[in-house]
Amino acid sequence: MSTPTAMPACLYIVATPIGNMSDMTPHAIDVLKQVAIIACEDTRTSGKLLSHFGIDTKGSKGDETKDSETRPTKNSVENDDTTTKQKGHNKLWAYHEHNSAIQTPKIIEMIEQGHSVALISDAGTPLVSDPGYQLVQAAHEAGVTVSPIVGASAAIGALSVAGLPSDRFSFIGFLPAKTHGRQKQLSDLTSRTETLIFYEAPHRIVSSLEDMATIFGADRAVTFCRELTKTFETVHKSALGELVDFVKADDNQQRGEIVVVIAGLSVAKDTDDISIHDKLLQRLLEDLSVKKAAALASDITGVKKNALYQRLLELQAD
Repeated sequence: MSTPTAMPACLYIVATPIGNMSDMTPHAIDVLKQVAIIACEDTRTSGKLLSHFGIDTKGSKGDETKDSETRPTKNSVENDDTTTKQKGHNKLWAYHEHNSAIQTPKIIEMIEQGHSVALISDAGTPLVSDPGYQLVQAAHEAGVTVSPIVGASAAIGALSVAGLPSDRFSFIGFLPAKTHGRQKQLSDLTSRTETLIFYEAPHRIVSSLEDMATIFGADRAVTFCRELTKTFETVHKSALGELVDFVKADDNQQRGEIVVVIAGLSVAKDTDDISIHDKLLQRLLEDLSVKKAAALASDITGVKKNALYQRLLELQAD
């Protein structure tokens, strides 16, 4: 039997920087240095990151492998863990959408035998538009502990600087690549009142923004975030129609990692409009307190709770 690692045998979900290396946390470095296996999307990309922080992933040349799919079998799992470090077994394992069905049970088996495993993505927090869902699901089903090592996330970073409501939001991620599918998904989102967060590829950003302006309306508020935490970071708040022109006019805005944060549908823009919901509010007041009625009415109508609360007080006083 193999000897368990010093780290608790569990699956660590480790966030890594999205651009600025200073965003790597000491906790993440410590975990990655100690685990027996680091599962990653691209071993070359992650290898550079790990090397930057002095995290050793290789031993002697004779035992080195480029892809974990040639390495872990039930028999090889039985090797002593000290052999993994001393004889050169590569602890960096490729884990991506094309091999997850094969790798998932092997990784779970390793954890069950007492070894610690860390999952990282190419950048940011794993599972946010990245592989890993199957592995985490399998860990829960097997009774394996899953522990987050928190850090950078492009989606949350963009939301924090967007200047748009952040109390309710939905992460949409990447839209379909084909025009018809993209427009269909955007159309399905037109009535959503919460802030929406999208990722988009540079070569599709102009087409996607044009579709967004057409479907959501050119005057819908949006914040365009590009290359967050990097040297040439962009945070540009505007209306969708203006943003299309801004991105078209500058080729640099069509490069790098892009997050688009769009305001939800505004059902009522000021308290004068709220009177259209009086019938609903009066009915809710028959059974609920003002506070609970405001919360429920906000969920139903999309109007801000504070505005509804004030209107309910007015109705109650009449």
